[in-house]
Amino acid sequence: MALMEWDHTVHYVNDLEKAVQTFKDNGLHAIHGGSHKQWGTFNALSYFGLNYIEFMGVEDWEAARNPEAENLIAQDAVKNLPEEEVLSRVAIRTDHIETIRTSLLDHGLSVSPVLNGKRLNGHGRLIEWKMVTVKGDYKGLLYPFFIQWKELDHERQALLKKEGVIKDHPAGKVQLDEAVFLVDNPGAAADHWQTLFGLQRSDQHDHALKIGECAFVFKEGKNNENTLSQLVFTTNSSNLKEKTITIGKGQYVFR
Repeated sequence: MALMEWDHTVHYVNDLEKAVQTFKDNGLHAIHGGSHKQWGTFNALSYFGLNYIEFMGVEDWEAARNPEAENLIAQDAVKNLPEEEVLSRVAIRTDHIETIRTSLLDHGLSVSPVLNGKRLNGHGRLIEWKMVTVKGDYKGLLYPFFIQWKELDHERQALLKKEGVIKDHPAGKVQLDEAVFLVDNPGAAADHWQTLFGLQRSDQHDHALKIGECAFVFKEGKNNENTLSQLVFTTNSSNLKEKTITIGKGQYVFR
Protein backbone atom coordinates (compact mmCIF):
# COMPACT_ATOMS: atom_id res chain seq x y z
CA MET A 1 0.00 0.00 0.00
CA ALA A 2 1.34 3.42 -0.94
CA LEU A 3 2.23 5.87 1.81
CA MET A 4 -0.33 8.66 2.18
CA GLU A 5 0.65 11.48 4.54
CA TRP A 6 -0.23 15.14 4.69
CA ASP A 7 3.02 16.71 3.53
CA HIS A 8 2.37 20.43 3.35
CA THR A 9 -0.04 23.23 2.53
CA VAL A 10 0.48 26.04 0.03
CA HIS A 11 -0.37 29.61 1.05
CA TYR A 12 0.12 32.23 -1.66
CA VAL A 13 1.45 35.52 -0.31
CA ASN A 14 2.85 38.71 -1.80
CA ASP A 15 5.52 39.30 0.84
CA LEU A 16 7.44 36.27 2.13
CA GLU A 17 9.32 38.32 4.71
CA LYS A 18 6.08 39.65 6.17
CA ALA A 19 4.65 36.12 6.47
CA VAL A 20 7.84 34.85 8.11
CA GLN A 21 7.89 37.77 10.53
CA THR A 22 4.22 37.26 11.45
CA PHE A 23 4.98 33.67 12.42
CA LYS A 24 8.14 34.69 14.30
CA ASP A 25 6.25 37.40 16.20
CA ASN A 26 3.95 34.65 17.47
CA GLY A 27 6.76 32.32 18.52
CA LEU A 28 6.69 30.08 15.46
CA HIS A 29 9.90 29.04 13.72
CA ALA A 30 9.83 30.04 10.04
CA ILE A 31 12.59 30.44 7.50
CA HIS A 32 13.10 31.40 3.89
CA GLY A 33 13.29 28.34 1.66
CA GLY A 34 14.56 29.01 -1.83
CA SER A 35 13.70 29.68 -5.44
CA HIS A 36 12.02 27.52 -8.05
CA LYS A 37 13.91 29.05 -10.96
CA GLN A 38 12.13 27.00 -13.62
CA TRP A 39 8.72 28.23 -12.38
CA GLY A 40 9.48 31.79 -11.24
CA THR A 41 8.32 31.23 -7.66
CA PHE A 42 10.02 31.18 -4.27
CA ASN A 43 8.99 30.15 -0.79
CA ALA A 44 9.29 30.37 2.97
CA LEU A 45 8.63 27.43 5.28
CA SER A 46 7.41 26.61 8.78
CA TYR A 47 7.61 22.97 9.88
CA PHE A 48 5.52 21.03 12.38
CA GLY A 49 7.29 17.68 12.29
CA LEU A 50 7.46 16.82 8.60
CA ASN A 51 4.17 18.60 7.92
CA TYR A 52 4.81 22.18 6.92
CA ILE A 53 3.38 25.45 5.66
CA GLU A 54 4.76 26.65 2.34
CA PHE A 55 4.34 30.37 1.88
CA MET A 56 4.76 30.82 -1.87
CA GLY A 57 5.26 34.04 -3.78
CA VAL A 58 6.18 35.10 -7.30
CA GLU A 59 9.86 35.98 -7.58
CA ASP A 60 10.05 36.41 -11.36
CA TRP A 61 6.75 37.31 -13.01
CA GLU A 62 8.08 36.78 -16.51
CA ALA A 63 9.29 33.26 -15.69
CA ALA A 64 6.09 32.49 -13.76
CA ARG A 65 3.91 33.54 -16.69
CA ASN A 66 6.11 31.69 -19.18
CA PRO A 67 7.60 28.72 -17.28
CA GLU A 68 10.10 26.28 -18.75
CA ALA A 69 7.62 23.52 -17.94
CA GLU A 70 4.01 23.71 -16.81
CA ASN A 71 3.39 23.48 -13.09
CA LEU A 72 -0.15 23.94 -11.81
CA ILE A 73 1.00 25.09 -8.37
CA ALA A 74 3.16 27.88 -9.80
CA GLN A 75 0.44 28.80 -12.28
CA ASP A 76 -2.04 29.17 -9.41
CA ALA A 77 0.34 31.68 -7.83
CA VAL A 78 0.02 33.85 -10.93
CA LYS A 79 -3.77 33.45 -10.93
CA ASN A 80 -4.16 34.45 -7.28
CA LEU A 81 -1.48 37.06 -6.68
CA PRO A 82 -1.32 39.91 -6.01
CA GLU A 83 -5.06 40.21 -5.35
CA GLU A 84 -5.75 37.02 -3.37
CA GLU A 85 -3.44 35.82 -0.59
CA VAL A 86 -5.09 32.46 0.00
CA LEU A 87 -4.56 29.03 1.41
CA SER A 88 -4.69 26.89 -1.72
CA ARG A 89 -3.92 23.19 -2.02
CA VAL A 90 -2.77 20.50 0.35
CA ALA A 91 0.05 18.22 -0.75
CA ILE A 92 -0.09 14.50 0.00
CA ARG A 93 3.20 12.66 0.38
CA THR A 94 3.59 9.21 -1.11
CA ASP A 95 6.34 6.71 -1.80
CA HIS A 96 4.69 5.30 -4.96
CA ILE A 97 3.84 8.32 -7.07
CA GLU A 98 3.45 6.36 -10.31
CA THR A 99 0.89 4.09 -8.63
CA ILE A 100 -0.99 7.12 -7.32
CA ARG A 101 -0.96 8.70 -10.78
CA THR A 102 -2.38 5.55 -12.37
CA SER A 103 -5.16 5.44 -9.76
CA LEU A 104 -6.05 9.09 -10.40
CA LEU A 105 -6.20 8.45 -14.14
CA ASP A 106 -8.42 5.43 -13.54
CA HIS A 107 -10.86 7.76 -11.75
CA GLY A 108 -11.02 9.95 -14.85
CA LEU A 109 -9.07 12.89 -13.45
CA SER A 110 -6.92 15.22 -15.55
CA VAL A 111 -3.46 14.47 -14.20
CA SER A 112 -0.04 15.90 -15.04
CA PRO A 113 2.93 13.76 -15.96
CA VAL A 114 5.30 13.05 -13.10
CA LEU A 115 7.14 16.37 -12.76
CA ASN A 116 10.69 16.68 -11.45
CA GLY A 117 11.25 19.51 -9.00
CA LYS A 118 14.44 20.89 -7.53
CA ARG A 119 15.82 23.92 -5.71
CA LEU A 120 18.80 24.86 -3.58
CA ASN A 121 18.06 25.42 0.09
CA GLY A 122 19.66 28.06 2.28
CA HIS A 123 22.63 25.76 2.92
CA GLY A 124 23.26 25.22 -0.79
CA ARG A 125 21.97 21.65 -0.65
CA LEU A 126 20.01 20.45 -3.67
CA ILE A 127 16.44 19.52 -2.75
CA GLU A 128 14.77 17.15 -5.22
CA TRP A 129 11.28 15.71 -5.53
CA LYS A 130 8.70 14.32 -7.91
CA MET A 131 5.14 15.57 -8.06
CA VAL A 132 1.81 15.00 -9.77
CA THR A 133 -0.85 17.68 -9.99
CA VAL A 134 -4.57 17.30 -10.63
CA LYS A 135 -6.40 19.84 -12.77
CA GLY A 136 -9.96 20.84 -12.11
CA ASP A 137 -11.92 20.93 -8.89
CA TYR A 138 -14.96 19.59 -7.10
CA LYS A 139 -17.58 22.35 -7.22
CA GLY A 140 -14.79 24.90 -6.84
CA LEU A 141 -12.75 23.01 -4.22
CA LEU A 142 -9.25 22.48 -5.59
CA TYR A 143 -7.85 18.96 -5.57
CA PRO A 144 -4.70 18.03 -3.62
CA PHE A 145 -1.43 17.36 -5.38
CA PHE A 146 0.99 14.53 -4.68
CA ILE A 147 4.69 14.60 -3.90
CA GLN A 148 7.48 12.08 -3.46
CA TRP A 149 10.76 13.26 -1.98
CA LYS A 150 14.12 11.85 -3.01
CA GLU A 151 14.95 10.81 0.57
CA LEU A 152 12.99 8.54 2.88
CA ASP A 153 11.06 10.35 5.62
CA HIS A 154 13.52 9.61 8.42
CA GLU A 155 16.48 10.62 6.24
CA ARG A 156 14.89 13.90 5.22
CA GLN A 157 13.80 14.73 8.76
CA ALA A 158 17.35 14.15 10.05
CA LEU A 159 18.79 16.43 7.35
CA LEU A 160 16.23 19.18 8.02
CA LYS A 161 16.91 19.06 11.76
CA LYS A 162 20.66 19.19 11.20
CA GLU A 163 20.24 22.28 9.02
CA GLY A 164 17.90 23.98 11.49
CA VAL A 165 14.95 23.94 9.11
CA ILE A 166 13.02 21.79 11.57
CA LYS A 167 13.49 22.95 15.15
CA ASP A 168 11.45 23.56 18.27
CA HIS A 169 9.10 26.51 18.10
CA PRO A 170 10.00 29.22 20.66
CA ALA A 171 6.34 29.44 21.72
CA GLY A 172 6.31 25.80 22.85
CA LYS A 173 4.88 22.56 21.54
CA VAL A 174 2.74 23.06 18.42
CA GLN A 175 1.17 20.31 16.36
CA LEU A 176 -0.71 20.69 13.08
CA ASP A 177 -3.89 18.60 13.27
CA GLU A 178 -6.52 19.63 10.74
CA ALA A 179 -7.16 21.33 7.44
CA VAL A 180 -10.68 22.80 7.36
CA PHE A 181 -12.43 23.08 4.01
CA LEU A 182 -15.60 25.19 3.78
CA VAL A 183 -17.93 23.66 1.21
CA ASP A 184 -21.60 23.77 0.28
CA ASN A 185 -22.12 20.04 0.92
CA PRO A 186 -19.63 18.60 3.46
CA GLY A 187 -20.87 15.01 3.17
CA ALA A 188 -20.67 14.93 -0.61
CA ALA A 189 -17.22 16.56 -0.64
CA ALA A 190 -15.86 14.08 1.92
CA ASP A 191 -17.35 11.16 -0.04
CA HIS A 192 -15.81 12.45 -3.26
CA TRP A 193 -12.29 12.81 -1.84
CA GLN A 194 -12.59 9.45 -0.07
CA THR A 195 -13.45 7.74 -3.35
CA LEU A 196 -10.77 9.47 -5.42
CA PHE A 197 -7.86 9.37 -3.00
CA GLY A 198 -8.54 6.27 -0.92
CA LEU A 199 -8.62 8.11 2.40
CA GLN A 200 -10.52 6.65 5.34
CA ARG A 201 -13.18 8.36 7.41
CA SER A 202 -12.21 9.97 10.69
CA ASP A 203 -14.49 9.90 13.73
CA GLN A 204 -13.18 13.27 14.94
CA HIS A 205 -15.88 15.17 13.02
CA ASP A 206 -19.07 14.43 11.12
CA HIS A 207 -17.38 14.83 7.75
CA ALA A 208 -13.65 14.22 8.01
CA LEU A 209 -11.00 12.04 6.40
CA LYS A 210 -7.93 10.63 8.12
CA ILE A 211 -4.55 11.51 6.68
CA GLY A 212 -1.88 9.94 8.88
CA GLU A 213 -2.44 11.29 12.40
CA CYS A 214 -4.25 14.35 11.02
CA ALA A 215 -7.59 15.03 9.37
CA PHE A 216 -9.10 16.85 6.42
CA VAL A 217 -12.33 18.30 7.79
CA PHE A 218 -15.23 19.43 5.60
CA LYS A 219 -17.62 21.99 7.06
CA GLU A 220 -20.53 23.91 5.64
CA GLY A 221 -19.59 27.38 4.41
CA LYS A 222 -21.85 30.38 4.59
CA ASN A 223 -21.19 31.72 1.10
CA ASN A 224 -20.53 28.57 -0.94
CA GLU A 225 -16.80 29.23 -0.72
CA ASN A 226 -15.67 25.65 -1.48
CA THR A 227 -12.17 26.45 -0.36
CA LEU A 228 -9.48 25.63 2.19
CA SER A 229 -10.11 28.12 4.99
CA GLN A 230 -8.17 27.16 8.13
CA LEU A 231 -5.32 25.13 9.50
CA VAL A 232 -5.92 24.01 13.08
CA PHE A 233 -3.17 23.31 15.62
CA THR A 234 -2.95 22.06 19.20
CA THR A 235 -0.43 23.75 21.46
CA ASN A 236 0.72 24.01 25.07
CA SER A 237 1.66 27.66 24.55
CA SER A 238 -0.35 30.08 26.68
CA ASN A 239 0.47 32.81 24.15
CA LEU A 240 -0.95 30.84 21.23
CA LYS A 241 -3.82 28.87 22.75
CA GLU A 242 -7.24 30.14 21.58
CA LYS A 243 -5.52 32.50 19.14
CA THR A 244 -6.10 32.89 15.40
CA ILE A 245 -3.38 34.27 13.14
CA THR A 246 -4.71 35.66 9.88
CA ILE A 247 -2.53 36.10 6.79
CA GLY A 248 -4.50 37.29 3.79
CA LYS A 249 -7.56 35.05 3.69
CA GLY A 250 -5.85 32.15 5.46
CA GLN A 251 -6.45 31.45 9.14
CA TYR A 252 -4.16 29.59 11.55
CA VAL A 253 -6.20 28.49 14.56
CA PHE A 254 -4.57 27.34 17.81
CA ARG A 255 -6.31 25.28 20.49
